[in-house]
Amino acid sequence: MKNYETLNLRNVCLVGHGGAGKTSLSEAFLFNSGAITRMGKIQEGNTISDSLPEEIKHKVSISTSHIPVEWNGVKINVLDTPGYSDFFGEVKSALRVVESGVLVLCGVAGIEVQTEIILDLMEEQRLPRIVFINKLDRENSNYQKVFDQLKQGFPQMHFAPLHIPIGQESQLQGVIDIIDRKAYYYENNGSGKYTVKDAPPEYQNEIDQLRDLLSEAVAETDDDILSKYLDGQTLTDEELQNALKAGFAQNLVVPILAGSAYKNIGTANLLNFIVGNCPTPKVEDDRCALVFKTLADPFVGKMNFLRVYGGKFQPDQIVYNSNRNTEEKLGNLFLLKGKNQEHIAMITAGDIAVVAKLQDVGTGDTLCSKENPVKLTGIDFPEPRLPVTISPKSKGDEDKLGGALARLVEEDPTLRTKKNTETKELLLFGMGEMHLEILIEKLHRKFGVAVNTTVPRVPYRETIRKSIKVEGKHKKQSGGHGQYGHVWLNIEPLYEGEFKFSEEVFGGAVPKQYFPAVEKGIREAMTEGILAGFPVTGIKAVLYDGSYHSVDSSEMAFKLAAIIAFRKGTELAKPVLLEPVVEVTVRVPETFMGDVIGDLNSKRGKVLGMEVDGKFQVIRSHVPQSEMMRYAIDLKSLTQGRGSFDMEFLKYEDVPPKIAETIISQLKTAQHG
Repeated sequence: MKNYETLNLRNVCLVGHGGAGKTSLSEAFLFNSGAITRMGKIQEGNTISDSLPEEIKHKVSISTSHIPVEWNGVKINVLDTPGYSDFFGEVKSALRVVESGVLVLCGVAGIEVQTEIILDLMEEQRLPRIVFINKLDRENSNYQKVFDQLKQGFPQMHFAPLHIPIGQESQLQGVIDIIDRKAYYYENNGSGKYTVKDAPPEYQNEIDQLRDLLSEAVAETDDDILSKYLDGQTLTDEELQNALKAGFAQNLVVPILAGSAYKNIGTANLLNFIVGNCPTPKVEDDRCALVFKTLADPFVGKMNFLRVYGGKFQPDQIVYNSNRNTEEKLGNLFLLKGKNQEHIAMITAGDIAVVAKLQDVGTGDTLCSKENPVKLTGIDFPEPRLPVTISPKSKGDEDKLGGALARLVEEDPTLRTKKNTETKELLLFGMGEMHLEILIEKLHRKFGVAVNTTVPRVPYRETIRKSIKVEGKHKKQSGGHGQYGHVWLNIEPLYEGEFKFSEEVFGGAVPKQYFPAVEKGIREAMTEGILAGFPVTGIKAVLYDGSYHSVDSSEMAFKLAAIIAFRKGTELAKPVLLEPVVEVTVRVPETFMGDVIGDLNSKRGKVLGMEVDGKFQVIRSHVPQSEMMRYAIDLKSLTQGRGSFDMEFLKYEDVPPKIAETIISQLKTAQHG
């Protein structure tokens, strides 16, 4: 592929709910441009976009694909993104590096969950967007119904249909362009070829109505056009086209186009619109590029996707990473079309390409020159909220697992790993069940590591609720020097803090040199409580008496005596189980507020209050952590994927007695099992 100047580049992102037809649309783009000779199909697993084994197996996109398309002398960098919420991080990174988005809607299903989330995000970013109503060849598809849903669901946006479908469902023949009043009749063989004719007379009234709607939407782009519109004059085709282009770039209008990617109807019109109306890339003065995606390949090595914002980048060039203050030499630059690499000699401002084998470069980093350092705004990835415990099936894979997970975390910023020092578990956090399932498949395929996953253990604690005086004596005689340590402890609850030790020994009953050993013994005993073996907290221990032997006493003997006293004392001092409580903040549309509050109450949560945040209600509550382990799944189900939540550790509280009995019983059964 030849090198294109910035003016002849367009960067667009295909976004939408899973199953809307984004991958099929990118396949039609490639076919129409002559890049491929046959359109692949998702069901057959032979599309360019969905080339990963996991994508072919699950028949869904899980990773953003870069699809470079040449059309009418312009290179369109198409980023085809996943549609399922578990892979929303891919959408956010792709939207960060494009100048416009194409929201693909299913003509049957209409607006779905991810549609709303993505439209809100593009509105927040003020990103020009096109709506393409797809699958109009399907039974029960309805262009007008989807348009009405858009108007009702997003009244603040000015939607302007530019197309009228010719025919419907299986009789879909093409589209009418309301600006040039022409009908584009597509061949029914998927070739993407079409014949242009004047629009049939029966469509003229509808064309006039839609032109009026468009004129109203774009009138404020220009004072002359506004005056003409207010005077009731009809805008010429050229005026309407120019105003549309300006209005689209300023987010004053959201154009709606129509067709069928599967039958390759209306796709050429969409390509023409992108070339003629989408903004050209923004260019910085200094040489700089943003890494917006990383792939970890066990054979090729690491591959970083670059969007260049200023200057030019070439192989063997020294680049400066302003995020990490490091320098590296660029390797080969190439375009990645599915599995195939196409090497290129240079990448210019506004373009997108891939570079391999950079050592210390990750997603969100800026590459620039050291003489004129630049740091571009990074990518705000969503925080993963669904944890699982992960362990290798084979003991020999323990070392391999750590390295493999590090590579996958580098590739996917919505993945987190954490070692829980209390439960001794390795935790893997993902965006949802499908996300984690696919990551585990990748671990096995890419790195040969098979793993087991379980629900993480809750880091319970133990404490006491009664004060007790208790004796501990360690005495052993076995020839030569014996062992002798003897202590009296006052053990009581400590409500502020985890542990406090002091001594009130009179008359040298226990020599001072043994005080640290007593404290050490208590601390060691606190690592494992008597109820279920959890760490003990909230304890005040006072050494107030004891005795010693001038020959047989030692630090070890007093340490063991303290352990004996502590274990005996905690058993008698009304021990209780404590559970971690988290502060939970849930953001949901008002429609789901009642269901979410009811669910939090059923989880032993205490709802503290609610407040309005735009179209969302924010619910704040305190909930036991044990009830929140699968909350990412529960909330998705309760809110159809529209809710989100944050949580952080707050404090420890007593577990209700009946629940504590069940937990202790289950743990003891598991230990003896």
